[in-house]
Amino acid sequence: MEVLVQPIRLNRIDLASRYRQLLLDSERFSTLPITIEVAERAAELRARYNLRTPDALQVAAAIVRRCEAFLTNDARLKRVAEIRVLTLEELREAP
Repeated sequence: MEVLVQPIRLNRIDLASRYRQLLLDSERFSTLPITIEVAERAAELRARYNLRTPDALQVAAAIVRRCEAFLTNDARLKRVAEIRVLTLEELREAP
């Protein structure tokens, strides 16, 4: 949802399609369902860190699935201690 908003706003259906393909057909990324367990964990994260609901759901899904890290463009999510949060900026700076 999050990555498609801006391309849709800009009427860049081609870009939305490329993002969708990258996320759905990549060996390095996976999409996860919002289960009851994810929803409950998201509520805990939202309460503890005052996260927005979409952020809490996404981070919770990564935690429940025991992902190595959560990749985001929002450095504010680095305050979540339950999972390693990486920003796109950090990836650009990596050797």
